[in-house]
Amino acid sequence: YVPLIYQGVLGLAATNSGLLLTPMMAGIATGSIASGQLMLRLRRYRYIGTVGMALVALGLGLLSRVRPGAAELQVIAALVIVGFGTGLTFPLYLNSVQSAVERRYLGVVTSQVQFWRNVGGTIGTAVLGSVLSQRLPERVQIEVAALRLPPQLAGAFPQGGSAQALFDPAAIAAARAALPPAALPAFEGVLTAVRTALALTLEEIFLYGAAAVVIGLAVSVFLDDVPILREHPVPAAETAPAFGE
Repeated sequence: YVPLIYQGVLGLAATNSGLLLTPMMAGIATGSIASGQLMLRLRRYRYIGTVGMALVALGLGLLSRVRPGAAELQVIAALVIVGFGTGLTFPLYLNSVQSAVERRYLGVVTSQVQFWRNVGGTIGTAVLGSVLSQRLPERVQIEVAALRLPPQLAGAFPQGGSAQALFDPAAIAAARAALPPAALPAFEGVLTAVRTALALTLEEIFLYGAAAVVIGLAVSVFLDDVPILREHPVPAAETAPAFGE
Protein backbone atom coordinates (compact mmCIF):
# COMPACT_ATOMS: atom_id res chain seq x y z
CA TYR A 1 0.00 0.00 0.00
CA VAL A 2 3.02 2.29 -0.01
CA PRO A 3 2.50 3.31 -3.67
CA LEU A 4 -0.93 4.55 -2.63
CA ILE A 5 0.78 7.01 -0.31
CA TYR A 6 3.15 8.28 -2.97
CA GLN A 7 0.64 8.48 -5.82
CA GLY A 8 -2.68 9.02 -4.07
CA VAL A 9 -1.78 11.04 -0.98
CA LEU A 10 1.33 12.95 -2.10
CA GLY A 11 0.43 13.12 -5.79
CA LEU A 12 3.73 11.81 -7.17
CA ALA A 13 4.08 10.11 -10.53
CA ALA A 14 4.16 6.31 -10.72
CA THR A 15 7.82 6.32 -11.80
CA ASN A 16 8.90 8.38 -8.83
CA SER A 17 6.86 6.27 -6.40
CA GLY A 18 8.62 3.15 -7.67
CA LEU A 19 12.05 4.69 -7.20
CA LEU A 20 11.18 5.83 -3.68
CA LEU A 21 10.62 2.21 -2.64
CA THR A 22 14.37 1.63 -3.00
CA PRO A 23 15.19 2.78 0.57
CA MET A 24 12.94 0.06 1.99
CA MET A 25 14.70 -2.59 -0.14
CA ALA A 26 18.04 -1.25 1.07
CA GLY A 27 16.79 -1.43 4.66
CA ILE A 28 15.74 -5.06 4.20
CA ALA A 29 19.15 -6.00 2.79
CA THR A 30 21.00 -4.18 5.58
CA GLY A 31 18.79 -5.70 8.27
CA SER A 32 19.30 -9.22 6.89
CA ILE A 33 23.08 -8.82 6.93
CA ALA A 34 23.04 -7.40 10.45
CA SER A 35 20.75 -10.16 11.70
CA GLY A 36 22.96 -12.90 10.29
CA GLN A 37 26.02 -11.47 12.01
CA LEU A 38 24.30 -10.85 15.34
CA MET A 39 22.80 -14.35 15.48
CA LEU A 40 26.27 -15.87 15.65
CA ARG A 41 27.43 -13.49 18.39
CA LEU A 42 24.45 -13.23 20.75
CA ARG A 43 23.35 -16.04 23.00
CA ARG A 44 19.76 -14.84 23.28
CA TYR A 45 19.35 -14.04 19.64
CA ARG A 46 15.54 -14.28 19.72
CA TYR A 47 15.46 -10.68 20.91
CA ILE A 48 16.80 -9.67 17.50
CA GLY A 49 13.40 -10.64 16.14
CA THR A 50 11.69 -8.76 18.94
CA VAL A 51 13.62 -5.61 18.07
CA GLY A 52 12.90 -6.13 14.39
CA MET A 53 9.16 -6.41 14.94
CA ALA A 54 9.21 -3.35 17.21
CA LEU A 55 10.88 -1.39 14.40
CA VAL A 56 8.28 -2.60 11.89
CA ALA A 57 5.46 -1.51 14.22
CA LEU A 58 7.14 1.87 14.70
CA GLY A 59 7.56 2.36 10.97
CA LEU A 60 3.94 1.45 10.27
CA GLY A 61 2.87 3.91 12.94
CA LEU A 62 4.89 6.64 11.21
CA LEU A 63 3.35 5.76 7.84
CA SER A 64 -0.11 6.07 9.35
CA ARG A 65 0.59 9.74 10.13
CA VAL A 66 1.31 10.75 6.52
CA ARG A 67 -1.09 13.39 5.20
CA PRO A 68 -1.32 15.40 1.95
CA GLY A 69 1.57 17.83 1.75
CA ALA A 70 3.86 15.70 3.91
CA ALA A 71 7.56 15.65 3.01
CA GLU A 72 8.84 12.71 0.99
CA LEU A 73 11.62 12.34 3.56
CA GLN A 74 9.02 11.48 6.21
CA VAL A 75 7.81 8.53 4.15
CA ILE A 76 11.34 7.45 3.23
CA ALA A 77 12.42 7.44 6.90
CA ALA A 78 9.42 5.29 7.84
CA LEU A 79 10.13 2.87 4.99
CA VAL A 80 13.78 2.51 6.02
CA ILE A 81 12.66 1.63 9.56
CA VAL A 82 10.11 -0.90 8.27
CA GLY A 83 12.65 -2.39 5.86
CA PHE A 84 15.42 -2.71 8.44
CA GLY A 85 13.06 -4.29 10.98
CA THR A 86 11.75 -6.73 8.38
CA GLY A 87 15.28 -7.60 7.32
CA LEU A 88 16.21 -8.47 10.91
CA THR A 89 13.52 -11.16 10.98
CA PHE A 90 14.13 -12.75 7.56
CA PRO A 91 17.20 -14.91 8.30
CA LEU A 92 16.53 -15.15 12.03
CA TYR A 93 13.52 -17.45 12.07
CA LEU A 94 14.60 -19.45 9.05
CA ASN A 95 18.00 -20.25 10.56
CA SER A 96 16.57 -21.00 14.00
CA VAL A 97 14.06 -23.46 12.52
CA GLN A 98 16.72 -25.11 10.38
CA SER A 99 19.00 -25.47 13.42
CA ALA A 100 16.24 -27.16 15.41
CA VAL A 101 15.78 -30.17 13.09
CA GLU A 102 17.88 -32.96 11.68
CA ARG A 103 19.58 -32.54 8.35
CA ARG A 104 17.06 -34.78 6.54
CA TYR A 105 14.23 -32.39 7.46
CA LEU A 106 15.90 -29.19 6.23
CA GLY A 107 13.97 -29.08 2.97
CA VAL A 108 10.68 -29.66 4.74
CA VAL A 109 11.05 -26.91 7.36
CA THR A 110 12.51 -24.43 4.86
CA SER A 111 9.52 -24.85 2.56
CA GLN A 112 7.14 -24.63 5.51
CA VAL A 113 8.60 -21.31 6.65
CA GLN A 114 8.23 -19.84 3.16
CA PHE A 115 4.76 -21.35 2.74
CA TRP A 116 3.38 -19.82 5.92
CA ARG A 117 4.98 -16.47 5.10
CA ASN A 118 3.13 -16.51 1.80
CA VAL A 119 -0.13 -17.56 3.45
CA GLY A 120 0.13 -14.77 6.02
CA GLY A 121 0.95 -12.20 3.34
CA THR A 122 -1.93 -13.32 1.14
CA ILE A 123 -4.49 -13.27 3.96
CA GLY A 124 -3.23 -9.93 5.30
CA THR A 125 -3.34 -8.31 1.87
CA ALA A 126 -6.85 -9.60 1.23
CA VAL A 127 -8.20 -8.44 4.60
CA LEU A 128 -6.63 -5.00 4.43
CA GLY A 129 -7.67 -4.62 0.80
CA SER A 130 -11.25 -5.29 1.85
CA VAL A 131 -10.97 -2.61 4.53
CA LEU A 132 -9.65 -0.15 1.95
CA SER A 133 -12.42 -0.81 -0.56
CA GLN A 134 -15.15 -0.53 2.07
CA ARG A 135 -13.92 2.49 4.04
CA LEU A 136 -12.51 4.70 1.30
CA PRO A 137 -15.78 5.67 -0.47
CA GLU A 138 -17.40 6.54 2.84
CA ARG A 139 -14.47 8.70 3.91
CA VAL A 140 -14.33 10.46 0.54
CA GLN A 141 -18.00 11.43 0.80
CA ILE A 142 -17.52 12.68 4.37
CA GLU A 143 -14.48 14.81 3.48
CA VAL A 144 -16.09 16.27 0.36
CA ALA A 145 -19.36 16.99 2.19
CA ALA A 146 -17.39 18.88 4.84
CA LEU A 147 -16.38 21.42 2.17
CA ARG A 148 -20.02 22.58 1.91
CA LEU A 149 -19.74 23.30 -1.79
CA PRO A 150 -22.50 25.41 -3.40
CA PRO A 151 -24.99 23.26 -5.37
CA GLN A 152 -23.91 24.80 -8.68
CA LEU A 153 -20.32 23.73 -8.06
CA ALA A 154 -21.03 20.37 -6.45
CA GLY A 155 -22.56 19.10 -9.67
CA ALA A 156 -19.36 19.82 -11.58
CA PHE A 157 -17.36 17.22 -9.66
CA PRO A 158 -17.59 13.40 -9.86
CA GLN A 159 -19.70 11.80 -7.17
CA GLY A 160 -19.72 8.32 -5.69
CA GLY A 161 -16.59 8.43 -3.55
CA SER A 162 -14.09 7.24 -6.16
CA ALA A 163 -10.43 8.11 -5.66
CA GLN A 164 -9.24 6.46 -8.87
CA ALA A 165 -8.50 9.80 -10.53
CA LEU A 166 -5.77 10.45 -7.95
CA PHE A 167 -3.54 7.95 -9.76
CA ASP A 168 -3.90 9.61 -13.16
CA PRO A 169 -2.12 12.99 -13.24
CA ALA A 170 -3.23 13.50 -16.84
CA ALA A 171 -6.89 13.13 -15.85
CA ILE A 172 -6.43 15.63 -13.02
CA ALA A 173 -4.80 18.13 -15.38
CA ALA A 174 -7.58 17.65 -17.95
CA ALA A 175 -10.29 18.15 -15.34
CA ARG A 176 -8.56 21.27 -14.02
CA ALA A 177 -8.28 22.72 -17.54
CA ALA A 178 -11.95 22.05 -18.29
CA LEU A 179 -13.21 24.06 -15.30
CA PRO A 180 -13.80 27.80 -15.31
CA PRO A 181 -11.32 29.86 -13.25
CA ALA A 182 -13.95 30.53 -10.61
CA ALA A 183 -14.28 26.80 -9.89
CA LEU A 184 -10.56 26.08 -9.54
CA PRO A 185 -10.34 26.79 -5.77
CA ALA A 186 -13.24 24.41 -5.18
CA PHE A 187 -11.59 21.80 -7.41
CA GLU A 188 -8.35 22.00 -5.44
CA GLY A 189 -10.36 21.72 -2.23
CA VAL A 190 -12.10 18.57 -3.48
CA LEU A 191 -8.77 17.11 -4.61
CA THR A 192 -7.23 17.71 -1.18
CA ALA A 193 -10.32 16.27 0.51
CA VAL A 194 -10.08 13.05 -1.52
CA ARG A 195 -6.35 12.78 -0.77
CA THR A 196 -7.09 13.28 2.92
CA ALA A 197 -9.77 10.57 2.81
CA LEU A 198 -7.28 8.16 1.28
CA ALA A 199 -4.68 9.07 3.92
CA LEU A 200 -7.16 8.45 6.74
CA THR A 201 -8.13 5.08 5.27
CA LEU A 202 -4.48 4.10 4.93
CA GLU A 203 -3.93 5.19 8.52
CA GLU A 204 -6.46 2.59 9.62
CA ILE A 205 -4.82 -0.07 7.47
CA PHE A 206 -1.31 0.64 8.75
CA LEU A 207 -2.53 0.62 12.36
CA TYR A 208 -4.15 -2.77 11.81
CA GLY A 209 -0.85 -3.99 10.41
CA ALA A 210 1.04 -2.56 13.39
CA ALA A 211 -1.34 -4.35 15.77
CA ALA A 212 -0.65 -7.67 14.03
CA VAL A 213 3.09 -7.04 14.31
CA VAL A 214 2.78 -6.28 18.03
CA ILE A 215 1.08 -9.66 18.51
CA GLY A 216 4.00 -11.32 16.73
CA LEU A 217 6.39 -9.31 18.91
CA ALA A 218 4.75 -10.65 22.07
CA VAL A 219 4.99 -14.22 20.80
CA SER A 220 8.66 -13.82 19.81
CA VAL A 221 9.64 -13.16 23.43
CA PHE A 222 8.73 -16.75 24.36
CA LEU A 223 10.66 -18.50 21.58
CA ASP A 224 13.57 -20.77 22.51
CA ASP A 225 17.14 -19.79 21.65
CA VAL A 226 18.04 -22.90 19.68
CA PRO A 227 21.83 -23.06 19.17
CA ILE A 228 22.56 -21.88 15.64
CA LEU A 229 24.43 -24.48 13.59
CA ARG A 230 26.96 -23.17 11.11
CA GLU A 231 26.53 -26.43 9.21
CA HIS A 232 24.64 -29.66 9.75
CA PRO A 233 26.80 -32.74 10.35
CA VAL A 234 26.70 -35.12 7.42
CA PRO A 235 25.81 -38.64 8.56
CA ALA A 236 28.41 -41.25 7.75
CA ALA A 237 27.52 -43.26 4.67
CA GLU A 238 26.58 -46.84 5.36
CA THR A 239 28.96 -49.41 3.90
CA ALA A 240 27.27 -51.65 1.36
CA PRO A 241 27.64 -55.35 2.10
CA ALA A 242 30.12 -57.18 -0.08
CA PHE A 243 28.89 -59.72 -2.60
CA GLY A 244 28.18 -63.04 -0.96
CA GLU A 245 27.95 -61.66 2.61
